[in-house]
Amino acid sequence: MNYVRLDALFHNGRFTTLDGDRPQATALGVIGGRIVGFDDEVRGLSADVVVDLGGAPVVPGLNDAHHHLSMRGKRIRELDVSAEAAPTLDALYRAVAARAANLPADAWVTGAGYDQNKIGAHPTAEALHRAAEGRPVWLTHTSRHMAVASTEAFALAGYPDRLGVPDVPGGTVVRDEDGRATGLLQERATVLVDHLLRPEATEEVIANIAAGAHAALADGLTSVTEPGIGTVDGIGHGRADLDSFQRTRERGELGVRMTVMPYITALRDCGPFEPGGEWFGLDLGVRTGVGDDRLRIGPVKILSDGSLIGRSAAMCCEYEDTPGNQGLMLFEPDELRRYILEAHRCHWQIATHAIGDAALGAVLDAYEEAQQKYPREDVRHRIEHCAVADDAAVARIAQLGVIPVPQGRFLSEIGDGLLAALGPERSRLAYRMRSFLDAGVVLPGSTDAPVVAASPLLSIHDMVNRRTAAGLPIAPEEAVTPLEALRAYTIGSAYAVHEETVKGTLSRGKLADFTVLSDDLLAVDPARIGELSVGATVVGGEVAHNDGAAC
Repeated sequence: MNYVRLDALFHNGRFTTLDGDRPQATALGVIGGRIVGFDDEVRGLSADVVVDLGGAPVVPGLNDAHHHLSMRGKRIRELDVSAEAAPTLDALYRAVAARAANLPADAWVTGAGYDQNKIGAHPTAEALHRAAEGRPVWLTHTSRHMAVASTEAFALAGYPDRLGVPDVPGGTVVRDEDGRATGLLQERATVLVDHLLRPEATEEVIANIAAGAHAALADGLTSVTEPGIGTVDGIGHGRADLDSFQRTRERGELGVRMTVMPYITALRDCGPFEPGGEWFGLDLGVRTGVGDDRLRIGPVKILSDGSLIGRSAAMCCEYEDTPGNQGLMLFEPDELRRYILEAHRCHWQIATHAIGDAALGAVLDAYEEAQQKYPREDVRHRIEHCAVADDAAVARIAQLGVIPVPQGRFLSEIGDGLLAALGPERSRLAYRMRSFLDAGVVLPGSTDAPVVAASPLLSIHDMVNRRTAAGLPIAPEEAVTPLEALRAYTIGSAYAVHEETVKGTLSRGKLADFTVLSDDLLAVDPARIGELSVGATVVGGEVAHNDGAAC
């Protein structure tokens, strides 16, 4: 190989490759964005770029299997009303007032991140109206499954004095004793006001994507799956979301590799595509797998139920702290079943959000029926979150070859709310991980950012340690080892979108994506994993983020 010139040579590193044939290395060579060799295979070769890693530990590029990157960018750019920024309800109102004071009299005040579990209650329409001095206000809950609107926002939506707000199937409008909306809209009811703010201007969406991508690279992420684009009645910014991602890429501002999931309502019946066959999907037969290693279409996303911290996930039993409430399904059973069967028939991979155990059972029934009616090989349908699963559900997921996508960071940031919602017994079934691995199920790594912090290192910490913010254990028997958590955030997340042949391990021929860390993730005290930092992020053999580790 001494006649070969490398595009890049990274040396003096401690590479953990996760490749059983070569588990460790100190040097790595790159040509055309892919790995061509290690150690003695590349030493002595000339290279256009030579990077000294200073002895730092390196792992395969971290990959978040469920990360709302564009929403994260939007969150970065809008008013932050999280408990960290506004730790009380009064602080939230003050933050709204401060933002409103710098806006025109008719401008919207938009923000996100509040959690009633942490600040004591949901904001109200009347109090928001006063804080914003009559400007319309729209604040999205941290779960993204509910929001609060001010009195003026309701008026602009056609409901003056918050009267006459209709019920919405799959959603909830909270009203006072006089029938006035209090401000809180849950699940599909959010469209009553949210439609005024979408579709967003393309330049705004591009700015959000760019901000999210920049932040993801700083977190050590080289790949992200965006779970929902392309609608205004489901998840997304507008019908042309994919164009916004493409434009961001063309401008050189999409440094992280993206897999995007069209939301189910973006798909439609397109008519005959062959004799006796109707196409359900996107025009031209576009479906899962279209694209390249920088931007591609992944599974179709479906929301089947709500959230645990919002007490709207569809449960088989009542919530511990809200007797009489079992949550709700967002689609009627026949509608959900039809969506799943049609998408499966037309060769989509499907990723269905199912948090409650009742929702999980309905989705697994539909997946099983779809495969029986239209057999396909290696489908890998997914359950996003898969938050409450008993032993029978775990066994069924394994038997069907379904991929669960639980979030490690939920355990700490919103774990205390989960314990309150589920109670001591049912919380043992929350966000299971060890049970899935023991059943032979492939486990990805994900955060659902910006619902919680996006850092994969913090998420890995929680997968291993499983304690709430208050320090309480949450199903500790479901903990995984640091190595298993790292494999989830690399190999598992690649497998979840059929990309394990090009990502997940550092191997010859695979993409040269890797993350440089401040210390060895697999050697430090597991209680210190969350203290680690990212020294550099490399995508396709190019340093995309550098905090001093790449010299």
